Amino acid sequence: MATGKVVIERVGGRSTATSCFSKYPLKFILPGKVAPAGTDVVWIYSITYGGGIVSGDSISCEFTIDDGCTAVLTTQSSTKVYKAIGSKCSEQTLEARIGSEALLVVIPDPVTCFSTARYYQKQLFRLVSDSNLVLVDWITSGRHANGEKWDFELYKSINNIYLEDDEPLFLDTVLLEKRSIQSIAERMQDYQAIAMVILFGPKLGEIQKQVQENVKNMMSEQLQISYGSRRHNSESSSRSGFMKPEFIASCSTFGPEEKGVVIRIASDSTESVYNFLRQQLAKLEPLLGQSPYA
Repeated sequence: MATGKVVIERVGGRSTATSCFSKYPLKFILPGKVAPAGTDVVWIYSITYGGGIVSGDSISCEFTIDDGCTAVLTTQSSTKVYKAIGSKCSEQTLEARIGSEALLVVIPDPVTCFSTARYYQKQLFRLVSDSNLVLVDWITSGRHANGEKWDFELYKSINNIYLEDDEPLFLDTVLLEKRSIQSIAERMQDYQAIAMVILFGPKLGEIQKQVQENVKNMMSEQLQISYGSRRHNSESSSRSGFMKPEFIASCSTFGPEEKGVVIRIASDSTESVYNFLRQQLAKLEPLLGQSPYA
Protein backbone atom coordinates (compact mmCIF):
# COMPACT_ATOMS: atom_id res chain seq x y z
CA MET A 1 0.00 0.00 0.00
CA ALA A 2 1.20 3.50 -0.85
CA THR A 3 2.53 5.71 1.94
CA GLY A 4 0.90 8.72 0.29
CA LYS A 5 -1.66 9.38 -2.42
CA VAL A 6 -3.10 12.58 -3.91
CA VAL A 7 -5.72 13.00 -6.64
CA ILE A 8 -6.26 16.40 -8.29
CA GLU A 9 -9.48 16.81 -10.31
CA ARG A 10 -11.52 19.67 -11.72
CA VAL A 11 -14.39 20.64 -9.45
CA GLY A 12 -16.46 23.70 -10.28
CA GLY A 13 -14.01 24.56 -13.03
CA ARG A 14 -10.98 24.60 -10.67
CA SER A 15 -8.11 22.27 -9.78
CA THR A 16 -9.08 20.60 -6.51
CA ALA A 17 -7.55 17.93 -4.28
CA THR A 18 -10.40 15.40 -4.17
CA SER A 19 -8.30 12.82 -2.31
CA CYS A 20 -5.25 13.21 -0.05
CA PHE A 21 -3.81 10.41 2.07
CA SER A 22 -0.47 10.01 3.84
CA LYS A 23 0.92 7.96 6.71
CA TYR A 24 4.15 7.69 8.72
CA PRO A 25 6.87 8.63 7.91
CA LEU A 26 5.28 10.88 5.27
CA LYS A 27 2.92 13.80 5.62
CA PHE A 28 1.23 15.96 2.97
CA ILE A 29 0.19 19.53 3.72
CA LEU A 30 -2.22 21.35 1.41
CA PRO A 31 -2.25 24.98 2.58
CA GLY A 32 -5.36 26.84 1.52
CA LYS A 33 -3.71 30.12 0.52
CA VAL A 34 -0.40 29.76 -1.27
CA ALA A 35 -1.27 31.16 -4.68
CA PRO A 36 -3.25 34.41 -5.11
CA ALA A 37 -7.03 34.18 -5.36
CA GLY A 38 -8.15 33.19 -8.82
CA THR A 39 -5.04 31.13 -9.58
CA ASP A 40 -5.99 27.62 -10.66
CA VAL A 41 -3.33 25.55 -8.90
CA VAL A 42 -3.03 23.17 -5.94
CA TRP A 43 0.17 23.35 -3.85
CA ILE A 44 1.25 20.18 -2.01
CA TYR A 45 3.99 20.20 0.64
CA SER A 46 5.66 16.86 1.30
CA ILE A 47 7.43 16.46 4.65
CA THR A 48 8.83 13.57 6.67
CA TYR A 49 8.47 13.15 10.41
CA GLY A 50 11.69 14.12 12.17
CA GLY A 51 12.75 16.10 9.10
CA GLY A 52 14.43 13.19 7.37
CA ILE A 53 14.39 9.59 6.17
CA VAL A 54 15.59 6.98 8.65
CA SER A 55 17.64 3.99 7.58
CA GLY A 56 15.32 1.31 6.24
CA ASP A 57 12.38 3.67 5.66
CA SER A 58 10.37 3.00 2.50
CA ILE A 59 8.14 5.79 1.15
CA SER A 60 5.83 5.29 -1.82
CA CYS A 61 3.71 8.10 -3.33
CA GLU A 62 1.06 8.16 -6.05
CA PHE A 63 -0.23 11.31 -7.76
CA THR A 64 -3.00 11.72 -10.31
CA ILE A 65 -3.29 15.10 -12.02
CA ASP A 66 -6.52 15.06 -14.02
CA ASP A 67 -7.10 16.72 -17.40
CA GLY A 68 -6.63 20.48 -17.33
CA CYS A 69 -5.43 20.59 -13.70
CA THR A 70 -2.30 22.20 -12.25
CA ALA A 71 -0.43 21.00 -9.15
CA VAL A 72 2.85 21.84 -7.46
CA LEU A 73 4.71 19.32 -5.28
CA THR A 74 7.38 20.84 -3.05
CA THR A 75 9.10 20.48 0.33
CA GLN A 76 9.71 22.77 3.32
CA SER A 77 13.43 21.98 3.60
CA SER A 78 16.06 19.63 2.24
CA THR A 79 15.31 15.91 2.44
CA LYS A 80 17.78 14.54 4.97
CA VAL A 81 18.84 10.90 4.71
CA TYR A 82 20.21 9.72 8.04
CA LYS A 83 23.11 7.33 8.61
CA ALA A 84 22.58 3.77 7.43
CA ILE A 85 22.30 0.91 9.89
CA GLY A 86 24.27 -1.95 8.44
CA SER A 87 23.36 -2.43 4.79
CA LYS A 88 19.83 -1.00 5.12
CA CYS A 89 18.86 1.43 2.36
CA SER A 90 16.32 4.26 2.64
CA GLU A 91 13.92 4.22 -0.33
CA GLN A 92 11.50 6.67 -1.87
CA THR A 93 9.36 6.10 -4.96
CA LEU A 94 6.94 8.39 -6.72
CA GLU A 95 4.53 7.60 -9.56
CA ALA A 96 2.51 10.33 -11.21
CA ARG A 97 -0.09 10.33 -13.98
CA ILE A 98 -0.55 13.67 -15.75
CA GLY A 99 -3.64 14.19 -17.88
CA SER A 100 -4.30 16.13 -21.06
CA GLU A 101 -3.34 19.82 -20.82
CA ALA A 102 -2.47 19.24 -17.15
CA LEU A 103 0.68 20.54 -15.45
CA LEU A 104 2.67 18.97 -12.62
CA VAL A 105 5.56 20.94 -11.13
CA VAL A 106 7.92 18.99 -8.83
CA ILE A 107 10.26 21.49 -7.15
CA PRO A 108 11.76 19.99 -3.96
CA ASP A 109 14.67 21.21 -1.93
CA PRO A 110 17.78 19.05 -2.41
CA VAL A 111 18.49 15.65 -0.90
CA THR A 112 21.24 15.76 1.74
CA CYS A 113 22.78 12.42 2.64
CA PHE A 114 24.53 12.06 6.01
CA SER A 115 27.78 10.15 6.42
CA THR A 116 27.40 6.40 5.56
CA ALA A 117 23.80 6.95 4.31
CA ARG A 118 22.34 4.69 1.63
CA TYR A 119 19.50 6.15 -0.47
CA TYR A 120 17.50 4.93 -3.47
CA GLN A 121 14.90 7.02 -5.27
CA LYS A 122 12.73 6.24 -8.29
CA GLN A 123 10.30 8.68 -9.90
CA LEU A 124 8.03 7.60 -12.73
CA PHE A 125 5.83 9.95 -14.74
CA ARG A 126 3.14 8.87 -17.20
CA LEU A 127 2.08 11.54 -19.68
CA VAL A 128 -0.07 12.02 -22.75
CA SER A 129 1.12 14.05 -25.74
CA ASP A 130 -0.07 17.43 -24.41
CA SER A 131 0.77 16.90 -20.71
CA ASN A 132 3.18 19.33 -19.04
CA LEU A 133 5.90 18.54 -16.51
CA VAL A 134 8.52 20.52 -14.61
CA LEU A 135 10.88 18.34 -12.56
CA VAL A 136 13.82 19.36 -10.39
CA ASP A 137 15.97 16.59 -8.90
CA TRP A 138 19.11 17.49 -6.98
CA ILE A 139 21.54 16.52 -4.23
CA THR A 140 24.12 18.28 -2.07
CA SER A 141 27.44 16.87 -0.91
CA GLY A 142 26.28 16.57 2.71
CA ARG A 143 26.56 18.38 6.05
CA HIS A 144 29.44 20.80 5.55
CA ALA A 145 29.28 22.02 9.17
CA ASN A 146 30.10 18.46 10.27
CA GLY A 147 32.90 18.11 7.76
CA GLU A 148 30.88 15.66 5.65
CA LYS A 149 31.39 16.03 1.91
CA TRP A 150 30.21 13.23 -0.39
CA ASP A 151 30.72 10.89 2.57
CA PHE A 152 27.65 8.68 2.05
CA GLU A 153 27.73 5.07 0.85
CA LEU A 154 25.13 5.12 -1.93
CA TYR A 155 22.87 7.54 -3.77
CA LYS A 156 20.81 6.33 -6.71
CA SER A 157 18.13 8.41 -8.40
CA ILE A 158 16.03 7.16 -11.34
CA ASN A 159 13.72 9.43 -13.34
CA ASN A 160 11.65 7.81 -16.09
CA ILE A 161 9.00 9.49 -18.24
CA TYR A 162 6.59 7.56 -20.47
CA LEU A 163 3.97 8.55 -23.02
CA GLU A 164 0.85 6.55 -23.92
CA ASP A 165 1.21 2.78 -24.26
CA ASP A 166 4.33 2.90 -22.03
CA GLU A 167 6.41 4.47 -24.78
CA PRO A 168 9.71 5.58 -23.20
CA LEU A 169 10.24 9.33 -23.50
CA PHE A 170 13.08 10.00 -21.04
CA LEU A 171 15.05 7.45 -19.00
CA ASP A 172 17.74 8.68 -16.63
CA THR A 173 19.76 7.29 -13.71
CA VAL A 174 22.29 9.00 -11.44
CA LEU A 175 24.46 6.67 -9.34
CA LEU A 176 27.02 7.79 -6.76
CA GLU A 177 28.56 4.88 -4.90
CA LYS A 178 31.57 4.65 -2.61
CA ARG A 179 34.34 2.56 -4.12
CA SER A 180 37.65 1.28 -2.79
CA ILE A 181 39.72 2.75 -5.63
CA GLN A 182 38.31 6.29 -5.70
CA SER A 183 35.91 7.99 -3.30
CA ILE A 184 32.82 9.94 -4.36
CA ALA A 185 34.48 13.15 -3.09
CA GLU A 186 37.52 12.56 -5.34
CA ARG A 187 35.28 12.02 -8.36
CA MET A 188 33.16 15.11 -7.61
CA GLN A 189 36.28 17.23 -6.98
CA ASP A 190 35.20 20.61 -5.51
CA TYR A 191 31.58 20.55 -6.69
CA GLN A 192 29.10 20.57 -3.81
CA ALA A 193 25.75 20.13 -5.60
CA ILE A 194 24.47 18.48 -8.76
CA ALA A 195 21.02 18.97 -10.25
CA MET A 196 18.79 18.05 -13.15
CA VAL A 197 15.84 20.12 -14.42
CA ILE A 198 13.27 18.82 -16.91
CA LEU A 199 10.79 21.01 -18.80
CA PHE A 200 8.29 19.23 -21.02
CA GLY A 201 5.04 20.20 -22.69
CA PRO A 202 3.33 22.85 -24.85
CA LYS A 203 2.64 25.23 -21.93
CA LEU A 204 6.38 25.52 -21.32
CA GLY A 205 7.59 26.27 -24.85
CA GLU A 206 8.58 29.89 -24.27
CA ILE A 207 10.24 29.10 -20.95
CA GLN A 208 12.26 26.33 -22.62
CA LYS A 209 13.56 28.71 -25.30
CA GLN A 210 14.53 31.32 -22.73
CA VAL A 211 16.29 28.82 -20.47
CA GLN A 212 18.28 27.38 -23.37
CA GLU A 213 19.41 30.86 -24.38
CA ASN A 214 20.28 31.79 -20.81
CA VAL A 215 22.35 28.64 -20.27
CA LYS A 216 24.18 29.20 -23.57
CA ASN A 217 25.10 32.78 -22.62
CA MET A 218 26.00 31.85 -19.06
CA MET A 219 28.40 29.08 -20.07
CA SER A 220 29.94 31.24 -22.81
CA GLU A 221 30.90 33.74 -20.13
CA GLN A 222 32.17 31.02 -17.78
CA LEU A 223 34.39 29.46 -20.46
CA GLN A 224 35.79 32.85 -21.45
CA ILE A 225 36.75 33.48 -17.82
CA SER A 226 38.37 30.03 -17.58
CA TYR A 227 40.21 30.49 -20.88
CA GLY A 228 41.47 33.91 -19.77
CA SER A 229 42.75 32.38 -16.55
CA ARG A 230 44.53 29.61 -18.47
CA ARG A 231 46.31 32.15 -20.69
CA HIS A 232 47.36 34.18 -17.66
CA ASN A 233 48.66 31.09 -15.88
CA SER A 234 50.54 29.99 -18.98
CA GLU A 235 52.22 33.37 -19.38
CA SER A 236 53.24 33.39 -15.73
CA SER A 237 54.58 29.79 -16.00
CA SER A 238 52.05 28.59 -13.44
CA ARG A 239 51.41 24.85 -13.25
CA SER A 240 47.76 25.28 -12.17
CA GLY A 241 46.55 25.49 -15.78
CA PHE A 242 42.87 25.70 -16.69
CA MET A 243 40.63 27.22 -14.03
CA LYS A 244 37.66 24.94 -13.37
CA PRO A 245 34.32 26.81 -13.64
CA GLU A 246 32.51 27.26 -10.31
CA PHE A 247 29.18 26.61 -12.01
CA ILE A 248 28.55 24.32 -14.99
CA ALA A 249 25.24 23.93 -16.83
CA SER A 250 24.34 22.09 -20.02
CA CYS A 251 21.09 22.01 -21.96
CA SER A 252 19.66 19.55 -24.49
CA THR A 253 16.32 18.67 -26.03
CA PHE A 254 14.49 15.33 -26.12
CA GLY A 255 11.21 13.77 -27.21
CA PRO A 256 8.95 14.13 -30.27
CA GLU A 257 9.47 17.47 -31.98
CA GLU A 258 11.96 18.29 -29.21
CA LYS A 259 9.13 19.11 -26.80
CA GLY A 260 11.35 18.42 -23.81
CA VAL A 261 14.44 20.17 -22.43
CA VAL A 262 16.82 18.80 -19.80
CA ILE A 263 19.30 21.00 -17.93
CA ARG A 264 22.15 19.45 -15.94
CA ILE A 265 24.06 21.43 -13.33
CA ALA A 266 27.18 21.06 -11.19
CA SER A 267 28.07 23.83 -8.75
CA ASP A 268 30.53 24.56 -5.96
CA SER A 269 27.68 25.85 -3.75
CA THR A 270 24.06 24.99 -3.02
CA GLU A 271 23.05 28.66 -2.97
CA SER A 272 24.17 29.20 -6.58
CA VAL A 273 21.88 26.34 -7.67
CA TYR A 274 19.00 27.95 -5.75
CA ASN A 275 19.75 31.24 -7.52
CA PHE A 276 19.80 29.53 -10.91
CA LEU A 277 16.47 27.80 -10.24
CA ARG A 278 14.84 31.03 -9.04
CA GLN A 279 15.99 32.93 -12.12
CA GLN A 280 15.25 30.29 -14.75
CA LEU A 281 11.87 29.16 -13.36
CA ALA A 282 10.60 32.67 -12.54
CA LYS A 283 8.45 32.69 -15.68
CA LEU A 284 6.31 29.94 -14.13
CA GLU A 285 4.81 32.50 -11.75
CA PRO A 286 1.74 33.28 -13.93
CA LEU A 287 0.92 29.56 -14.01
CA LEU A 288 1.62 28.87 -10.32
CA GLY A 289 0.70 32.10 -8.57
CA GLN A 290 4.21 32.53 -7.19
CA SER A 291 7.74 31.95 -8.39
CA PRO A 292 9.41 28.61 -7.52
CA TYR A 293 12.04 28.80 -4.77
CA ALA A 294 11.01 32.40 -4.01
